[in-house]
Amino acid sequence: MTNEGVTFRVWAPSRKRVTVSFGEQASAAVLELTPEGDGYFSGTGSGAADGALYGFQLDGEPRVYPDPASRYQPQGHDGLSQIVDPGRYTWSDAGWRGINRTRQVLYEMHVGTFTREGTWSAAARELPWLAELGITVLELMPVGEFPGRFGWGYDVVHFFAPTRLYGTPDDMRAFVDTAHRLGMGVILDVIYNHCGTVGCFLPAFADDYFSRKWRSDWGHAINFDAANAEPVREFFRMNAAYWVSEFHVDGYRLDATQTIFDSSHEHILAEITASAREAASGREIIVIGENEPQNVQLLEGREAGGAGLDALWNDDFHHSARVALTGKSEAYYTDYRGAPQEFVSAAKRAFLYQGQYYAWQTQTRGTPTAGLDASRFITFLQNHDQVANSARGLRLHELTSPGRYRAATALLLLLPQTPMLFQGQEFAASSPFLYFADNAPENAELVRNGRREFLEQFPSIKQRGHVWLMDPASPDTFERSKLDLKERESHGEAVALHRDLLRLRREDPVFGSDKTRALDGAVLNDEAFVLRYFGLSGDDRLVIVNFGRDFSCTPCPEPLLAAPRGRDWALIWSSDDPKYGGDGTPPPKPSTQWQIPGHATLVFAAERGARAAPTLPGQNARA
Repeated sequence: MTNEGVTFRVWAPSRKRVTVSFGEQASAAVLELTPEGDGYFSGTGSGAADGALYGFQLDGEPRVYPDPASRYQPQGHDGLSQIVDPGRYTWSDAGWRGINRTRQVLYEMHVGTFTREGTWSAAARELPWLAELGITVLELMPVGEFPGRFGWGYDVVHFFAPTRLYGTPDDMRAFVDTAHRLGMGVILDVIYNHCGTVGCFLPAFADDYFSRKWRSDWGHAINFDAANAEPVREFFRMNAAYWVSEFHVDGYRLDATQTIFDSSHEHILAEITASAREAASGREIIVIGENEPQNVQLLEGREAGGAGLDALWNDDFHHSARVALTGKSEAYYTDYRGAPQEFVSAAKRAFLYQGQYYAWQTQTRGTPTAGLDASRFITFLQNHDQVANSARGLRLHELTSPGRYRAATALLLLLPQTPMLFQGQEFAASSPFLYFADNAPENAELVRNGRREFLEQFPSIKQRGHVWLMDPASPDTFERSKLDLKERESHGEAVALHRDLLRLRREDPVFGSDKTRALDGAVLNDEAFVLRYFGLSGDDRLVIVNFGRDFSCTPCPEPLLAAPRGRDWALIWSSDDPKYGGDGTPPPKPSTQWQIPGHATLVFAAERGARAAPTLPGQNARA
């Protein structure tokens, strides 16, 4: 948009003529675009203005298509596009310098179900509460325009247009602006591996948007490495820069990177990441990858052949915790025992599978994590997929005992890796999170069957669980997934648990230290383990997690339980505290014999003067 008008540019290599039509019916005025070469058409409309509706006509055909790079679709995914002046919003975050990957606490949010209203404005009103709780980064599920009245957003068909369902583009800008004012970053979950199967109109402009040699499980795989791939690569590089520059977002979570296929000399992920960082113009951003094979090469720099990502999601921790808390290890949980050693290994090395054989996939899985900082791995007990991948979309606290769940929450929030909470987890939300997607009847049945077939990998669901499956296309499924934020008050014990743990993580001199510290761990019995955080001056911390029954560690020949010289262990926090809904913690007696309560996590600090240091033979202890 310039003083001369609005410039339109589109890639349509299979077309000979492209025109822009304006007005409510896209017929009030027409702008003929000029071929540039290489399939591009462009032109400037002197009469076009902010807020005007428009669309493209191709080779004189009667249909008017939306803009592939539309900034807003007020009429829906297949309606006319709207001109949006990105400079009309007045930002207040000039002093915001962005975020890096250290000392962050992520919060995954679906804007449409986070509040009853399901809008940017309603969500923005709740951000001060999250900031006070201790959240530092909001990770938003996809917000690009998609078909229907509700959905998760992974069936995006407009990569540049924030969906009309949540408000206007400026409403989104105000949300980000509010988050920055409160000290929180905002990252977007983006879909660069496919385009939604319903309503995707890009092939009308160019068949080469999509690959003929790669296949995606969710839709058309993007063409990043075959004929005419460079304009496609440019489209997605520009998209990564767009959200950062025009909406001031602080980075991305890249969905299913293992299905972003590219055999080029430099992988498109490296170019996307570099484009986003360049668009930040000095602000720091973070780019996180979801990668099912757990390939840490994505974290390496471009010069080393990597993608330059900051962090990866860690499904291993979730799967092991799920088994430990529920006792069930079917489907993709098959290769996890939920045993104490898994949690000790996860604390020290993040991924559990780093090249071992993985029976569920009948192949090896994972790559070594040696030398990588713990902050580069995102750990969680819940996320959108894992809550919904069940018959009834129940949250984890409803599938285990209260004590075990509190103990696991403490483990999650005190691990050195970067923790992530899923919306409502912080107050033990009673609402489920279900799979919902509004589709026309002919497509709704395909989605319904596809969802049922996916969940039948779980024998418990295949046998009888399907009778409880909610219809993804039903508005009731969507409505039931909305949070009831009043539960923040009625579920105050859960809120207190998360608030106190996040404060401990942030303010404790050991847990909250930015400096590198050693961590070790050991198994205490079949359901209990200890993690020791070594402070810089002997002020160590001990975290004992017991998912089983009460036990007495006597004898207890585990060196990690020995206090530093001249110190003794003092209990500073317990997940069994009555203010969190527990029964209270009996004295653990670390100086004589360890008494460890069941279904609890205990935190100890090494305090001075509690025990005299031993003396050398013949030495007077009082000398």
